[in-house]
Amino acid sequence: MTASDALKTTPLTAWHRAHGAKMVPFAGFEMPVQYEGVLAEHAAVRERVGLFDITHMGEIFVTGPDAEAWLDGLITNRITGVEVGKVTYTAMCRADGGVLDDMLVYRLGAERWLVVCNAANHAKIAAWLADHRPAAGVALDDASDRTALIAVQGPDSRDLVGRLAHLAAHVDTIGGLDFYTCFTCDGPGGEWLVSRTGYTGEHGYEIYLPHADAVAVWEELLAQGADLGVAPIGLAARDTLRFEVGYCLYGHELGEDITPLEAGIGWAMRLKKPAFVGKEALEVQKRTGVPRKLVCLEITGRGIARQDARVLCDGRDVGYVTSGTHSPTLKQALALALVASDVPADGDLAVDVRGKPIACRITTFPFLSARTKGDPRAERSLP
Repeated sequence: MTASDALKTTPLTAWHRAHGAKMVPFAGFEMPVQYEGVLAEHAAVRERVGLFDITHMGEIFVTGPDAEAWLDGLITNRITGVEVGKVTYTAMCRADGGVLDDMLVYRLGAERWLVVCNAANHAKIAAWLADHRPAAGVALDDASDRTALIAVQGPDSRDLVGRLAHLAAHVDTIGGLDFYTCFTCDGPGGEWLVSRTGYTGEHGYEIYLPHADAVAVWEELLAQGADLGVAPIGLAARDTLRFEVGYCLYGHELGEDITPLEAGIGWAMRLKKPAFVGKEALEVQKRTGVPRKLVCLEITGRGIARQDARVLCDGRDVGYVTSGTHSPTLKQALALALVASDVPADGDLAVDVRGKPIACRITTFPFLSARTKGDPRAERSLP
C-alpha cells in the first residue's frame, strides 16, 4: 500500500486528477492544491467566481429535544433562540480555554442542527461530542462520509449558483439570503443545504449535497459558468484568499494552546451565557488580560515570513509568525503573528528568517477588507 492509497478521497478526486490538478495529502485526504496556478486561481475568485471541493470538512447532525441547550453548553458563541436557517460561527474549547476547533453551527429545525468542523479535527470533535452527549434527549449522526461540499465564491457566485437546474425554483431565495443564513431543498440524491457562507472574503455560497450528486453539480457549475470565467480552485489559493482578509486557520492562528481571546475571535464568545466548557478560564483571561495577541505584520524588508518564524521587538523574542505569504492582491509580503501583549505598535520589529532579521511593522487589521457585509471575522479590532 502506498501513502496515497491510505488517503481518503472525495467524489471529485478522479475529476481533479483527470483535469491536471496537483494533488497533495491534506488532513487525511488526497486534495487538489492547485490547477492553473495560485495567482490565477486567487484572481479568479477575487474578480469572477471559483469552485472549491471542500468535501473533506466534517458534518455532524445533532437532533433531539435537548440538542439546543446541550450544544450551547459546548460552544463559546450563543445559539439558544436563533432562528431556523441561521448559521453561527463559534469555537469549541477545552476547560482551560484552548480551542479544540472553530466551526459553523447551522440551525435546520426546531430540534435539528448541523455542526461543520475542520477536516483535521473531525475525529476529535466527533469524539468530543460523543463523550459529552447526555444519556437521552440528543442524537448524533456523523454524515461526513456521505456528504459532499462545494464552495462557490466570488463576485459572480450568486449568478452562477442560481443557474443550477435543481435550484431553479429557489433563485429568489438564493438572491435574498443574508450572510450566514441557509435553506434546505430536495436534490436528485437526497437533501441539499445551501448557505451564504465561505472562507474567502468574497460573496459566496456553500452547497452540501449527497456524494452521488457531487460530480454532476460540479460539472454543471463549470458549464453554466463558462461565460463568467469560472475556474476550479485549489487549497493553495484558498489559503491566500483567507489570509488576506485575516480569517483564522486552525493549526495556525487557532489551536489547543491558543484561546479565542488571544486569536482575536472574542466576538464569537458569550461570557454572559450561564455556562459552556472553558467559560471559567476565559473569564479569568478576559479579566486579567491576554498574555499574547494576534497582530498583522507588513514586511518592510526583503523576504517572506513563513509560519513559525520568530518575531523580534527591540532584539527581544516576542512571539512567532502564524501565517505568512506574499499577498497576490496587495502585492506585498505580509504575516499574521502571535506576539506578547506588551509589544508596542510602534516597536522596532523584525522577523527572523533563517537567522537574518527582516524588518516589519504592525499594520491595521485586516490586510484586505472582506466584501461580505456583516462578516465579523473581518471586522474585529486588534487587542
